[in-house]
Amino acid sequence: MNLLNLLFVVIGLVLVFDFINGFHDSANSIATVVSTNVLTPLQAVAFAAFFNACAGLFFTTKVAAMIGKGIVDPQVINLSVIMAGLIGAIVWNLLTWWWGLPSSSSHTLVGGLTGAAIVKAGTGVVIFSGIFKILIFIIIAPVLGMALSFVISGIVINICRKMNPSIIDKYFRKLQLISAGAFSLGHGGNDAQKSMGIIWVALIVTYNDMKSFPARYQHVLIPHWLNYAFLHIDKIPSWAIISCYTAIGFGTLFGGWRIVKTMGQKITKLKPFEGFCAETAGALTLFGASSFGIPVSTTHTITGAIMGVGARKSVSAVKWGVARNILWAWILTIPISAAISALVFYIIKFYLPV
Repeated sequence: MNLLNLLFVVIGLVLVFDFINGFHDSANSIATVVSTNVLTPLQAVAFAAFFNACAGLFFTTKVAAMIGKGIVDPQVINLSVIMAGLIGAIVWNLLTWWWGLPSSSSHTLVGGLTGAAIVKAGTGVVIFSGIFKILIFIIIAPVLGMALSFVISGIVINICRKMNPSIIDKYFRKLQLISAGAFSLGHGGNDAQKSMGIIWVALIVTYNDMKSFPARYQHVLIPHWLNYAFLHIDKIPSWAIISCYTAIGFGTLFGGWRIVKTMGQKITKLKPFEGFCAETAGALTLFGASSFGIPVSTTHTITGAIMGVGARKSVSAVKWGVARNILWAWILTIPISAAISALVFYIIKFYLPV
């Protein structure tokens, strides 16, 4: 398989991953509005998909730059590494979806890329400062989501303490549409960029590989569009941005129903005002992370936020046994994804250039 064909396969895998990311993580966006009966499941996924796809209008591509150049050195890896990383991430995403565990699609991608890259070129290819920043936010994102939702729900309770419960329910059913839309916007803005970053690095490594060909062949072998892409590599191609936001939007339309039950019912029971508080806290966390170019897990963020509103009622209102199972999925995601991708790389190196 020549490099250009392999590049097209990798871009296809990126969009498959992005689609799976959408339906795997759609539970993050819709679990609260479904569990509080504000929207039906079908209405909720359509609502979330719309805002996922629209996120490109509101966010820069700082997160994509972090994934593209801040995890592994694009000058050292190649398309085989990227392919193995994507396959490992897709496999772990599908397994956790099947088990109904809200794991992080972001961290599957990070684990997949690092696992395959280490097998290819050793630990020196990994940019540990970038990995460290992501690992830190495995803790910070859910804790911040929990703290914000705890504070916001306290403020809401104090403001509404003298109001009739039915009136509170009526108003927050409407307000929850705003908070759910904001969270879906933040989800699309952070998660779709990770796929853009992979397309970006795939273009870089393909161009670098082709530039290693003898000079007399380069004008024939390197197509004009790839030359153009490299000359404008400071910006992610607009077609990549549009395709990634579209793929995650379509993925969200299919919905991760197994995970919806875990997120919306098993952690704690939610009322509309609690759903509003959790989604608002999650959206604020995602907006902040995206503005600084930090790829965080929307799963971790909203899970922490849901725990925060549950803890506001009482510590016993949160089903900590379920939370413990989710925590184990978080801990295992990066190493297992890395191991799967390393194995995949060992297999494909017999068939593709490594």
